[in-house]
Amino acid sequence: MTATPAPRRRGRPARTDTEGPGARERILAAARAEFARHGYDKASIRGIAKGAGVDPALVHHYFGPKEKIFAAAVEVDFAPALEAPAVVVASGREQVGQRLTSFFLQLWEDPVSREPLLAIVRSAVANETAATVFRDLVSSRLMLRIADELDVPEAGLRSELAAAQLVGVTMLRYVIKVEPLASADLDQVVALVAPAVQRHLTGD
Repeated sequence: MTATPAPRRRGRPARTDTEGPGARERILAAARAEFARHGYDKASIRGIAKGAGVDPALVHHYFGPKEKIFAAAVEVDFAPALEAPAVVVASGREQVGQRLTSFFLQLWEDPVSREPLLAIVRSAVANETAATVFRDLVSSRLMLRIADELDVPEAGLRSELAAAQLVGVTMLRYVIKVEPLASADLDQVVALVAPAVQRHLTGD
């Protein structure tokens, strides 16, 4: 008589050779590639799991639902931008607009950092969940930290106005590629945009 197999338990998958040290990092790397390739809407947990060589249940175990792993992936790709507060505020209020504008746009000029940033923005434009993640990173994790460091009144509003200036230029120059902005010299763009960013952050 053949023994009846034990029912499969729900929850955390059984440990396999694909689990262990490095599994979480492989999943996160696969998620970044999946979201960059397909955008938020078309990316799937199954596709991420396949790219990482793990069971989809393991993806859920480490990160939860798709919006959570998207947030984790975006934070990795957006990490260089999150260094901006320490860089641009270190020398005080003077020329903070120029330093921030130059720092932010330089990230988009670099092909290595530009591609994942483009994927983030395209996902944010097409999907509200992705937009919420991107909005939190730009508003709370980046711009509001800068405004708080500058100790200015109405820091939240000021930071969002500065963000609108920078994200708007980014959309037109790198995503939609509107001319002549798309082909303009970067130093010229920084020189024209920076005073507006400075005024939003520190002006009366």
